[in-house]
Formats: sequence, C-alpha cells, structure tokens
Amino acid sequence: MPSTTIPAELRADVETLWEFNQMHHELRPVDLGIGLGSHDLGVATYTAELYHQGYFPRIVFTGANAPTTIERFPRGEAVHYREHALSLGVPDEAILVEPNATNTGENIDFTRALVENDDPPVRSVMLISRPYQQRRAYAMCRLRWPSVKIICASQMIPLEEYVANIGNSERVIDMLVGDTQRLWIYAETGWAIPQPIPNFVRLAYERMVNSGYTRRLAIDPNS
Repeated sequence: MPSTTIPAELRADVETLWEFNQMHHELRPVDLGIGLGSHDLGVATYTAELYHQGYFPRIVFTGANAPTTIERFPRGEAVHYREHALSLGVPDEAILVEPNATNTGENIDFTRALVENDDPPVRSVMLISRPYQQRRAYAMCRLRWPSVKIICASQMIPLEEYVANIGNSERVIDMLVGDTQRLWIYAETGWAIPQPIPNFVRLAYERMVNSGYTRRLAIDPNS
C-alpha cells in the first residue's frame, strides 16, 4: 500500500518546493474558471466551490488522460470533473468540456480556442489546478494567452492533508519535483515565460532528485 507519510529527512525540501510553486494570488471575480485536468479530483471540487461563491459565471474543464489518470478517470479527466461538479450543484449550462488536452500547454491552447469567439470576449481567467502546478500553469498561460489577466487558485489545504487526500506521498513528491524542473525547461524551450528561481529552491530540487524522486522529470538531469 502506498505511504501517505513524507520522509522526515526530506520534509523541509518538500515544503520549499510546495510553497514556491504556489502563486498566492488574491482571488477576485473573473470571466472564466478553468479547471486543469489531473489525477486530483479536488481541482473539480474547488472549482465548484469558487463557482458557487460567484468568482466566475462559467467553467471550462479541460483534460483527456495521462498515464497517471487513465485508471482513475477512464472517461477522461474533464468528463469526470464535469460529473463531479454537477454532483456539487453546478448547473450543466455553466460547464464547457474540453476533452482532448494531454498536457498543460494544450489545456490552455484548446480552452482558448473553445472560447475565442465569445461576445463579450474573455478578458480574465482563473486557473484552478493542483497546488504545485500553479506557477507552471501561470507561466505557460502568460505566454500562450497573453491577452487575458490570470489568477491562479488551488484548494487551500496543508501539504500533509493534500498528501493524505491523494493517498500516495511518493506520487505527490515526484510530481512536485517534476513541475519544478519544468519551470526552467519550458522557459528554455519557449513554452512558457521565464520565472526567477531562487537558489534555495534549486538546491531543494537537487536534493530531491538525488534522493530518487525522478519519475516525473521531463529531462534526465544527468543527460
């Protein structure tokens, strides 16, 4: 059975990456809420909560499947997110489904295409994601959809509670390390705007890689 405990010797570094990858934006009303597909059903839960609180009048759930989600969401991430939001009282007419995106760049590109002919046009969006996906999603959206104002949001829960909800500390840490690496790799490849990476974040990332959390890296750091 997967562990839900973060190893004590890694805890400080995990918390460093967890904190850095969140944008800490102040929430305010926007034109569109975008629930980014993943293995975390909490994204759909929080998107529904924000809708009921009046932060946006419409939702796009976006996502097909990744290897980490196909077993949990066999009909696709966005489809399962929509069904969950409906069960939480979000009206069907307030939800659009984008079922084809297989990565964050496509989440943004395909959502933009879905609403590009709206009148009035979408001028502001809220990206609702896993907590540690915020900074990467923001950097990619800034490049790929520069005409909109962007707010990032995630369930505001402590790291330990998040890991317990997912039920697998190793998966969470692997994903956290992988998302951190993608911040500079995607900037270098022109997929996202550059983000300043403090040295203490780089060092925490390197220690996590050296501890074996490499399964979600985009590029082998030793290649």
